[in-house]
Amino acid sequence: MSRVPLPAPRQPGTYHVGLVCLGNICRSPMADVVLSAKVAEAGLDDVVTVASSGTGGWHVGKPMDPRAAATLSAAGYDPSRHRAQQFAPSWHETFDLLLPMDAQNLADIQTGARDSGAAPRVRLFRSLDPDLSDAEVPDPYYGGDSGFEEVLSMVEHSSDLLVDQLRTIVGR
Repeated sequence: MSRVPLPAPRQPGTYHVGLVCLGNICRSPMADVVLSAKVAEAGLDDVVTVASSGTGGWHVGKPMDPRAAATLSAAGYDPSRHRAQQFAPSWHETFDLLLPMDAQNLADIQTGARDSGAAPRVRLFRSLDPDLSDAEVPDPYYGGDSGFEEVLSMVEHSSDLLVDQLRTIVGR
C-alpha cells in the first residue's frame, strides 16, 4: 500500500496540524504532546504547529486524564501544558491537516469540512500508515492503564510517519 500525500500548506513555509478526539483529555492530547516533541526533535517546530481539540465541550480548560499524563510522563514526555479545548468550525480554515482519532470523530467534523472545501485536509490519524487495516485509535478512557500504553505506542508510530512526511512538505 502507498501513502496518500499530505495536503499542501495553506501558506508556504508553515504547516498546521490539528488532532481531534471526543473530549480532548486522552487520545488527541497524547498525540499532540508526542507529535509536538517529535516535530521539535526533527527541528521543524519553527514551521510546524500542532494543536488538539475535542468534539465535545465537557472538559474544556481541564488538564488531560491523569492516566494519559502518567503514561506520557513515564515515557519521557511533558504533558503539563495541555488544557482541553473544543473543536471549532474555524479549524477547517486554519489547519492544513485535521486528524481525528476515530470514525465517529471523523464523521463529526467532516460536514464542516465539506461545507468549507477542506474535506481533502481531513483524514484519520492512523491512516498515515499504509500498512494498517484499521486506522482508528481506540478510546482508552473506560479501560485500564494498558489502553493508554497501547494508544501511546500507536501515537508514537504514526507521529514518526507524519514527521517524515512533514519534512518533505516543508522542504527539510
